[in-house]
Amino acid sequence: MEHSPHTVSDVMTQTVVAIGQDARFKEIVETMEQWKVSALPVLAGEGRVIGVVSEADLLPKEEFRESDPSRLEQLRRLDDVRKAGALTAGELMSAPALTAHAGDTIAQAARTMAYKSVKRLPVVDGEGLLQGIVSRSDLLKVFLRSDEDLAEEVRTEIIGRLFAGASTHLEVTVTDGVVTLRGTVGNTSLIPVVARLVRAVEGVVDVTLDVKGSAPARMGPPVVGPQI
Repeated sequence: MEHSPHTVSDVMTQTVVAIGQDARFKEIVETMEQWKVSALPVLAGEGRVIGVVSEADLLPKEEFRESDPSRLEQLRRLDDVRKAGALTAGELMSAPALTAHAGDTIAQAARTMAYKSVKRLPVVDGEGLLQGIVSRSDLLKVFLRSDEDLAEEVRTEIIGRLFAGASTHLEVTVTDGVVTLRGTVGNTSLIPVVARLVRAVEGVVDVTLDVKGSAPARMGPPVVGPQI
């Protein structure tokens, strides 16, 4: 079975194009074009991430080229107006930078991107030094795992461990990332646990259950009537 990706370190890109805070506007645009990226970490010192410059940070320069925003618009979009006159990465960057750590789970990184509406996160160590970068497309790589690989992990790591030695007969099939479990289990209270664990496997799209209890209903003690 292939290694199941669980953390940012499993999917991140380690080779990262970055710039210093003194990089000029045109240099930033040229670097993005050369490396076909839409954002660049901004570094200080020996590689500490202090911000990120994205295409969105550069666009105000063009947006306000032919118009003089009204005072109300200036107040509402003060940051964009400021960036329209910026010349260096230090002036343009969004700071402090949203980052991830190599040991973060893929789910943690996905939540950060979703909640903060960003497309990528620089990956840093405990000192804030750049180690890599993780993007939305990197996080989606988990869904490229084969159905066979997913089925084997479910059988071995979940069914095999959770029901070791129990009277359980579960068939595991996976189609396009959707896991289907069919069969019987001795302890029906474990069925929701199985579903939750299977859903947590990286690359699983959904879970379908057709599982029943195999143990007969427990009968109470016989009722004995009065003796006549």
